[in-house]
Amino acid sequence: MSWLSGSWHWSVSGAMIAATMFLLLYAGRTFGFSSNLRTMCSIAGAGKRHAFFDFDWKAQRWNLVFAAGAIIGGYLAFFVFPNPEPVEISASTINWLAGMGITAPADTGSSSSYVPPELYATDQIFTLRGLVALVGGGFLIGFGTRWAGGCTSGHAITGLSNLQLPSLIAVIGFFAGGLLMTWLFLPFILAI
Repeated sequence: MSWLSGSWHWSVSGAMIAATMFLLLYAGRTFGFSSNLRTMCSIAGAGKRHAFFDFDWKAQRWNLVFAAGAIIGGYLAFFVFPNPEPVEISASTINWLAGMGITAPADTGSSSSYVPPELYATDQIFTLRGLVALVGGGFLIGFGTRWAGGCTSGHAITGLSNLQLPSLIAVIGFFAGGLLMTWLFLPFILAI
């Protein structure tokens, strides 16, 4: 079972994503994780109040199963088959993070730490920095997903593989936003 918890070559993930896309195209479906939120709102009855949520949600059950599988897979990967090795990042990135006051990902004993405790530890949640990062970031992600007509996975995987120009524009925007966040907003948030 050690092969499950060890690092896999990037091509394995790429091949699995490509195979999934071919299967979805063959079935006439499109992939996008954020569409599950619309489906859950429709299940909860939001279609009675807003036309946006008034659709046949049963046709999207397969996507809900995918979301449940992603959650279960994440749980299994972290708690049942944890990778004992710390996340591998370059020394220059570790130095840049240290200069910003962020500890690099490290081995925590049973698994690797993927998120910086300076922002996401439980004692940081109700600080001004934590609220800006979590609430502000959550709002921007939710708003951006609706405004862009889909999430990063939907546009970058499905949209680009279907050669859709709006998806290319959205993915360029995602990368530009990531660069702005890294070099402009993150130093400001960490200074709070």
